[in-house]
Amino acid sequence: MKTVGVIGAGTMGHGIAQVAAAAGYRVLLRDIDRDSLARGIQSIERNLARDIQLGKLTEADRDSTLQHIRGSTHLEEVANSELIIEAAPERLELKQEILREVETHSSNDFVFATNTSSLSITEIAKASARPAQVVGMHFFNPVHLMRLVEIVVGKATSDDTVAVVSEVSRRLRKEPIVVRDVPGFASSRLGVALGLEAMRMLEQGVATAKDIDTAMELGYNHPMGPLKLTDHVGLDIRLNIAEYLYRELGSETFRPPEVLRRLVKEGKLGKKTGEGFYDWSSTSNQQTAISSQQ
Repeated sequence: MKTVGVIGAGTMGHGIAQVAAAAGYRVLLRDIDRDSLARGIQSIERNLARDIQLGKLTEADRDSTLQHIRGSTHLEEVANSELIIEAAPERLELKQEILREVETHSSNDFVFATNTSSLSITEIAKASARPAQVVGMHFFNPVHLMRLVEIVVGKATSDDTVAVVSEVSRRLRKEPIVVRDVPGFASSRLGVALGLEAMRMLEQGVATAKDIDTAMELGYNHPMGPLKLTDHVGLDIRLNIAEYLYRELGSETFRPPEVLRRLVKEGKLGKKTGEGFYDWSSTSNQQTAISSQQ
């Protein structure tokens, strides 16, 4: 396998394109407009520049990675890749529509992997004429730093497809785990439950956001506390996943807390908007943005 198409140049898409290009794949990164595409490429350039400053990469590594990436707004160009990784927003209908369009334009026998943290691979694959070659590849943010890839097997996904994406994951220097297609898979089901409980503790005044996070970071050796992690993921994304899991599983564990709904309504979506559970407006001094009493 030599070519990887990535659909969506947002937070996850440009990260996937970066690690695929760094691994030597020819990458075609596609988004619906040139501005979105340019922002994605610029984000890759910033990531690479930071890694050079930290001594993780050479300038030659950076140049090689960028030379392996080509941007496009035309879906038919991506459709001829051997592996297509879709990183569109978490909406079932949108992912199904993209899958149908890709198959319309493609003349190749390709694997279609959807980057989703919770949506059913089996449902997404219903839009395909070849569901055996549809699989989930759940990457984690930031993609160039996080080593896990969750490979999600739908009811029709073939063993050959799982083998292909497992091998690609290892070439990307990721550790693949294989999970069944159940709501939330393994990682989101556990991670979202922890994050939502942390929010309920905040609402109840158990501790501040910073102290709740510190409890998990120092007490349980988590690299990042659940509230800070939610700010990185995006509160809107976390809310969408929580609503989906609550609807599918019916467990009160996944009922979205009021504080999450309120912050999303106020447009405080985390790091990407400058404020969530923390104030991200100053990178040198992160202050808790909301208290346990709010």
